[in-house]
Amino acid sequence: MAGYRPVNFPIPKTSHPWSATMTKSKQMYLKFVDANVQGTITLYWDTAPQTCKALWGALKKPIRWDASHAMFSGPEIMMGLPEYAQTFDPRKLPPENQTVQPDPGELLWFYQPKNFFKNDPSEFWEIGMFYDAGGRTFGPTGWIPCTYWGKMTEGLDEIAKQCRLIRREGVKTVEIGRLP
Repeated sequence: MAGYRPVNFPIPKTSHPWSATMTKSKQMYLKFVDANVQGTITLYWDTAPQTCKALWGALKKPIRWDASHAMFSGPEIMMGLPEYAQTFDPRKLPPENQTVQPDPGELLWFYQPKNFFKNDPSEFWEIGMFYDAGGRTFGPTGWIPCTYWGKMTEGLDEIAKQCRLIRREGVKTVEIGRLP
């Protein structure tokens, strides 16, 4: 193109735009139980502190849940938070670090109170994880911003293979908990 000149933008000195907000302390894991495949989750303590604190407390004891694949959000698996781990009031959590276009490996928190959706009056406490590019938090009623509280920083490739299998084979048992 005539007259076109590329613009040189400065390259950030960090390897990831959120690297300054991810700390190695208080990490979690997500594991596909039957396949014995595990990844490490680094929490966004600086940008989602209240959500991290709530989920850290809720996951004092690891949970197991049959993870399913999202219908509207693209490459996302979803799991609930069992009643025994519902140790905080989700209505008191503020929106933190929200987006509708997550990066691969990011984990979301979403609370659906009773009667939130016309077509689904049930309450749901959701932890979701996006395992590939192209994800979006879009549901039957449109765009839904969610809080992103961590990212899988180790083991994502193997975890993603298991996530893809859910689409073909159905639900798989996932465990999520604290790392020592």
